[in-house]
Amino acid sequence: MLEPARHADVVVVGAGVAGLTAAKELIRAGVTTVVLEAAPYVGGRMSTEKVDGFRLDRVGQLLSTAYPELRLTPGLEGLVLRPFSPGVLVHSEGRHHRAGEPGITRRARGALRAARALASAPRGAYGVRGTGRFGAPGAGPVGGPIDQARLGAALARLGETPVERLLARPESPAGQALRSRGLPARTVDGFLRPLLAALLCDPDLTTSSRCADLALHAFARGRLCLPEGGAEAIPELLAAGLPPGTLRTGVRATAVSTTSVATAEHGELRCRAVLLATDARSAAELLPGLRVPDFHPVTVLHHTTDEPPLTEPALLLDADRSGPVAHTAVVSTVDPTRAPAGRILVSSTVLGPPPPALDKEVRTHLAALYGTSTANWDLLSVHHTPEAVPAMRPPHDLRRPVRVLSGLYVCGDHRDTSTVQGALHSGRRAARALLTDLGAGAGAVRRSGGLRPAA
Repeated sequence: MLEPARHADVVVVGAGVAGLTAAKELIRAGVTTVVLEAAPYVGGRMSTEKVDGFRLDRVGQLLSTAYPELRLTPGLEGLVLRPFSPGVLVHSEGRHHRAGEPGITRRARGALRAARALASAPRGAYGVRGTGRFGAPGAGPVGGPIDQARLGAALARLGETPVERLLARPESPAGQALRSRGLPARTVDGFLRPLLAALLCDPDLTTSSRCADLALHAFARGRLCLPEGGAEAIPELLAAGLPPGTLRTGVRATAVSTTSVATAEHGELRCRAVLLATDARSAAELLPGLRVPDFHPVTVLHHTTDEPPLTEPALLLDADRSGPVAHTAVVSTVDPTRAPAGRILVSSTVLGPPPPALDKEVRTHLAALYGTSTANWDLLSVHHTPEAVPAMRPPHDLRRPVRVLSGLYVCGDHRDTSTVQGALHSGRRAARALLTDLGAGAGAVRRSGGLRPAA
């Protein structure tokens, strides 16, 4: 039980990854900190449900081994990342095509020269040339050498471009930007659209082109992965390193000021500064005037079956947009700790408003994507999160202010990029601003190794 008269230097409201990261930075700098969380568990949207031995993520956000904050954030040294197969599998025209493999990216320049020669050759020189599925002239199905070369060259260029140059590019909606760069509709719709939909939860590519470039930059430089044991592994690792008594779950903040937090359960807690680390809507309710962005809704369905419909740990995307599923994976093959021994876990993500007959339509779509019957699959759980991912439409400020005024701060993925990387980085930015105002900033920044731009 919190005592109403108890004092702390800083009260952090919200125990998601941003708030927990900030709290760890503050405590390392010698600042006494209390973290309040309304839910009975930490992590917010990064939580994991346990059902019959299965570990089921509520919002299946993908991570990348290229995220610098996963390496820089104290407390995550013990995080185990389970990688997908290199690149992704794209389902198009009834077939699976591998895209974005590192080997293909490294060979992209030579392959692209060969592909251009093939594309410009007279008709009949290398076989019949036709019109691709997405209306662009090409040879062979989506996933052929021309497509692979174009995609590999684009990813290679993005991967080699410094983040500062990416952020200096003109900003527009991602779909418009990709088309304006000379990429054929076949490459954009066949590969980049489903990939960015999986990375940003935005199937219509309305996201800022700068944010899309950062996502593709990380994809080109790393591997997509999942945290071992479920999404909750990250907030639980962060919370585990806090001193006893720092974290208080089941405590709901009702009002904040620069020197106190009022709670529904335990009265007022006084302090020297307050850091709001909730979701965007909750932060705006406590601090009227904060902008509430639009959101991308996400629905995750978890099924179990007797036999794996895909034997490799691959992320499977749908390029044809022929059903509600944007991407799916046999998660128990990627991370065996998420399912009991001998059991199979298939997790699938639906973006946008879910259809009325959700499970029926998803099963039909999964049967086409995996090429197998799904009639006997058992549905374990459905998690629909209407405000899962803050939208990042242009113009999008990648460094929204974390300092409202001296003594009052705000952080979260709605202040940076709408990714785990952005949430972690936002927490560190807020801690740095708060420490500077408290006169403890320089030493804390040195101990944390400095701050780098999110990517």
